Amino acid sequence: MTATNTNDADENARHAEKARKHKAARDKIMATKSGEKGLLIVNTGTGKGKTSAALGMVFRHIGHGMPVGVVQFTKSEKWDTGEARLLAKFPELVTLHIMGEGFTWETQDRARDIAAARKGWERAKDLIRDERHRLVLLDELNIVLRYDYLPLDEVLEVLRNKPRDTHVIVTGRNAKDELIEMADLVTEMTEIKHPFRAGVKAQAGVEF
Repeated sequence: MTATNTNDADENARHAEKARKHKAARDKIMATKSGEKGLLIVNTGTGKGKTSAALGMVFRHIGHGMPVGVVQFTKSEKWDTGEARLLAKFPELVTLHIMGEGFTWETQDRARDIAAARKGWERAKDLIRDERHRLVLLDELNIVLRYDYLPLDEVLEVLRNKPRDTHVIVTGRNAKDELIEMADLVTEMTEIKHPFRAGVKAQAGVEF
């Protein structure tokens, strides 16, 4: 056996031993994780991908044949989004409510924004309380809460008392501290680079 082959054999043996120890440690940890529950999940931060990550979970549920509910608080029915097109292909599994009228700088009407938020929240409560839904996505609810279009205490109370096995995902920048504290899983997307700053507009398939 050449020196090279000997070195490779030694390296392979070290790698196998390291992997064995890692697996044993991982198996020991996994043996303590046996519980299941409906999670409250928050995707926040300035970076792109909050809704996209949430939709990944939505599509994963659909793949498992689990019914989901989606309320979009800022997107308008006038917006032709890829996710709305795809979700519409699964009417037996998806309840989709597009309740927004665009961003606040588009409507420029606080009373109208508050009314739209309230209407969306009433739909959201129905979806959450209907235990047929395994997952409910409240897209951009954080924006609604940031501008005080809905009472935070009311939202927290509903989320605190959601059905035990129902997952709820809340997306949007500037998540309230109280919501973060209550959540089981919180992810903060951080922007490092964005093509918009280089003059590239929002594109189909990337942003919508």
